[in-house]
Amino acid sequence: MSDISITKARMIIRKALATGRELGLKPLSVVVLDAGGHVKAFEREDGASPGRFGIAHGKAYGSVMLGMAGKAQMARAESQAYFMAAINGVYGGQVVPVPGGVLLRDKKGGVIGAVGVTGDTSDNDVIAAMAGIEAAGLIGEA
Repeated sequence: MSDISITKARMIIRKALATGRELGLKPLSVVVLDAGGHVKAFEREDGASPGRFGIAHGKAYGSVMLGMAGKAQMARAESQAYFMAAINGVYGGQVVPVPGGVLLRDKKGGVIGAVGVTGDTSDNDVIAAMAGIEAAGLIGEA
């Protein structure tokens, strides 16, 4: 299993935050996790609420641990709420099943981590995450 480098993780964060500023989004928080669900890098913009780490982490954590991006998790939660409730029990309540959690894949399609963005609407969070991922030359699955 390959892993995401700190250089790529920081690049994702820089571009995601820059995209948020360019689009006039509310202050964002961005986390990058490795394939094991461990934090590789995190930044919270000035003005972002202090609880945003937990939300960003939960979006990314659910993506990497389930191998399912935030949009797919939300669809699953809507159709089978009991499943996502059970998953959250397994993972100690750490999963936030909404868009903004994006799987990171290498060029061969292997999962190398996940990105979680929070602060604006979930759809805008995805736009910022994807901009960062693309800038790092990786593939995102939202």
